[in-house]
Amino acid sequence: MSGVRLGKLGAKSGASLVSCAILCLLSVPAWASEPPGAITGYVRSSQGTPQMGAVVQILGAANRSLTVFTDGAGFYNASGLVPGLYTLRVTAPSFLPGLREKVGLRSGATVNVNVTLSTLLDVMQLGPVRNLPDDDDWKWTLRSVANRPILRVFNDPTLPAEKQSHELKGTVSFVAGSPASGYGSGSDMSTGFTLERSIFSAGKLAFSGNVGYGDGVPAAVLHTSYSHRLQDGSQTSVGLTARRFAPSDPNLHYAALQALALSAGDEFAMGDVVELKLGSELQAIQFLGHVTAFRPYASADFHLSPNSVLGYAYTTSRPDTLRMEKGFDSAPADMSETDPRVSLLGFAPQVESAHHQEVSVSHRTGNTNFQVACYEDRVSDTALTGTGEVTAAGGYLLPDMASGTFSYEGKNLDTSGLRVVLQRKLAADLTATIDYGWGGVLSLSQPDVPLQQAQAYMTTQRRHAVAGKLSGTLPHTHTRWIASYRWLNGTALTPVDMFSSSPGQTDPYFNFFIRQPIPGLGSLPGHMEFIIDLRNLLAQGYIPVLGQDGQTVYLVQAARSVRGGLTFTF
Repeated sequence: MSGVRLGKLGAKSGASLVSCAILCLLSVPAWASEPPGAITGYVRSSQGTPQMGAVVQILGAANRSLTVFTDGAGFYNASGLVPGLYTLRVTAPSFLPGLREKVGLRSGATVNVNVTLSTLLDVMQLGPVRNLPDDDDWKWTLRSVANRPILRVFNDPTLPAEKQSHELKGTVSFVAGSPASGYGSGSDMSTGFTLERSIFSAGKLAFSGNVGYGDGVPAAVLHTSYSHRLQDGSQTSVGLTARRFAPSDPNLHYAALQALALSAGDEFAMGDVVELKLGSELQAIQFLGHVTAFRPYASADFHLSPNSVLGYAYTTSRPDTLRMEKGFDSAPADMSETDPRVSLLGFAPQVESAHHQEVSVSHRTGNTNFQVACYEDRVSDTALTGTGEVTAAGGYLLPDMASGTFSYEGKNLDTSGLRVVLQRKLAADLTATIDYGWGGVLSLSQPDVPLQQAQAYMTTQRRHAVAGKLSGTLPHTHTRWIASYRWLNGTALTPVDMFSSSPGQTDPYFNFFIRQPIPGLGSLPGHMEFIIDLRNLLAQGYIPVLGQDGQTVYLVQAARSVRGGLTFTF
């Protein structure tokens, strides 16, 4: 800017001359300042839909910030900015946060920065979502649909980004197990598959299944679902699941257990403060009779701040978070891990019924995440797991030939407890989690009792459980791995905090999981991976009881299993 030339001054007093000079000197910095600049751009979804009302925060040096909102076309305009480096943080309901760092702005210039936001469903696809620049913002959870971090999202960096634009996606897996020297699940083979297809711009149709091959009619689980996300960020989903398990026992007249479940759920937010999830599942079970079960669930998250959440949850079935973490193709199609959990009593089916409530507080500080929760559990007709050579003679055991285990009805469990979870991201590809749990479990007052009378010896005991878990991805080979160990200070037939869906949830005792990409498909689409899943590898927590023939069998929290196979993703 040009300076100001002072003209000749007439005859004035010395005081007036000094005052005029001071005013001129004070005016020079304002006149000499550089012209401001502007940062503009568009905010769109991964499908290219403009996002109206998205919050764009312009963060500069010295804690200076400016907040603007996008218009109906998804356009934002942040003007009047001094030259320098800026960071853009973009948030919108139902989307993960977007971040652009080190945006340079020169004097009088206008910089265009377009931002593409991704949803949680995009992240949970079979491959990774492109352009997720803020790794720390979306890797950890404070469950949310708006501008808060979310609890757990798993990314597979091995799938090329260009494959993600395909509307039809799917996997096929072939997995087999070994007898594990007689102390684990029986050998089995299973084939799993998933198919997903986008419908219009906000709908998704999915079909998945797992078929196991053992003696007699194979066990199978088939599931189909449809979900639709509305423009306000809410989501509605419906699903239908069919299950079939064949005990192949002449004492049960070779009857097959068949279950059909219809589920429905809604997720929506009330402003930027409350997130609600509501749903239920109606189960109809046909096995030596007809039984129905109703499984409602609900949760409410109150976002006290961008990094703090107060949550309440109610559920009537055990979670399957570990399947999401490892991949659904690693889960066997047997009775040990899927609902309905059924046992026998006098040749009549008994369905496990549960009520779980918890209140939790979650907080994130940098790369460290912390959660404290108090819970209350009421479980009736508890379905316990055992391993060993048994039959259904007597009508109190339900053998599962696919896994080499059996179900046994335990006493009711009524307890409360505490959970503390600490998770820290040690590096971009390494995360450590520590979980402490305290609560009641079912336990035998003495071992080596007759199995038919074991229920009479069951009591509720308080136990402490400590779990440590490491998970990560090797940078060069892209190997995904999870190693965990859960210790318990005594014997137990049921896990401590069996309804936990926190990041600290682990299988009992020592477990190891590997998912290794295999190159070499050539011109074929998709990729191939090798899977190894080892559970309770040291065969710990086995409580001996006496079967009808006098042979020793075991009641366990989790039977040892060694499984591996191949999965193809296209």
